[in-house]
Amino acid sequence: MKNGKMGWGIIGCGNICGSHAKGVLSNPDTAEIVAFCDIEEQKAQNACKEYNVKQYYKDYNEMFKNKDIDVISVCTPSGNHMDVTLAAAKAKKHILCEKPLDVTLDKIDRMIEATRKADVRFGGVFQRRTFPESKLLKKAVEDGTLGKMILGDAYLKYTRSDAYYKSAGWRATWELDGGGALMNQGIHGIDLISWIMGGISSVYAKCATKVRKIPVEDTAIAIVTFKSGAWGVIEGTTSIWPGLETKFEISGTKGTIILEEAKILKWEVEGEKDKAPEMSKGAVKAAVGAHSDPKAITATGHAAHVKDMVEAVKAGRDPMVNGEEGRKAVQTILAIYESSEKGKEISIK
Repeated sequence: MKNGKMGWGIIGCGNICGSHAKGVLSNPDTAEIVAFCDIEEQKAQNACKEYNVKQYYKDYNEMFKNKDIDVISVCTPSGNHMDVTLAAAKAKKHILCEKPLDVTLDKIDRMIEATRKADVRFGGVFQRRTFPESKLLKKAVEDGTLGKMILGDAYLKYTRSDAYYKSAGWRATWELDGGGALMNQGIHGIDLISWIMGGISSVYAKCATKVRKIPVEDTAIAIVTFKSGAWGVIEGTTSIWPGLETKFEISGTKGTIILEEAKILKWEVEGEKDKAPEMSKGAVKAAVGAHSDPKAITATGHAAHVKDMVEAVKAGRDPMVNGEEGRKAVQTILAIYESSEKGKEISIK
């Protein structure tokens, strides 16, 4: 820490790098970017120029020698997250890792074990959990506002072009992307509906590549059973046009709430008038457009994650989404893939 600010190093200067950089810059009193790192030197140089940062590296192991860096953001291709995280933990750097934490449970478990052993903070980025509207839905489920929960649905209808998939060699590969429409785009919504509803206990799914020229799924549907006994549907695509705002619908015996992106469209509870109009005032414009444009992600949620990580480091506590929490969405998606392949319901422990 220098001048009372947590020093940040950002590894990987692709699309999501900007959200992490803006997240740090949104916390000017407590955090600052010290350096960028990318194996493609020009990308690191471009990031330095855009965000007025003087230092860059091509090798993250060299970056870890910089004593001014306290926390690193992992923004590399998903299948490389473990390697970066293990090296960072060994260097005693705290870690904020972009979703998914990695693409297999074995690798994620190794990340959790290494960061726990090194006593460094390890957090995953699931920014939808940070939005006030999302928290209201979770509270409504937990405090019984909607009665006994019956349904919890997530509609994650993105579009991504063939050009998008060709823009980087790691995209849409099992090894480095871990999957397609669910593991890359839909994972945020899958994490959110699971978090709101209290966890998923089983899935029955179908996945396919219907349109894009890729080896992973561009279309998926899953029937889920939540731990509460409620049911739900998850739909995830990158194959349709246009991409649609993500939507979440939760219903119980006493009420229904519908959330679109970060805007509450309906909040109807038995015996009360619809509260949606008053609750939607000043809603966070969190990811509007990202369903069609991967670069149209604002930094609001990342700023919240950076703020939380700073506080977690200072307090010696876990970040809001620790490794164990971040693991859950990957576990669910891998179960969906297994269900589709085997044609049967898969339980999630």
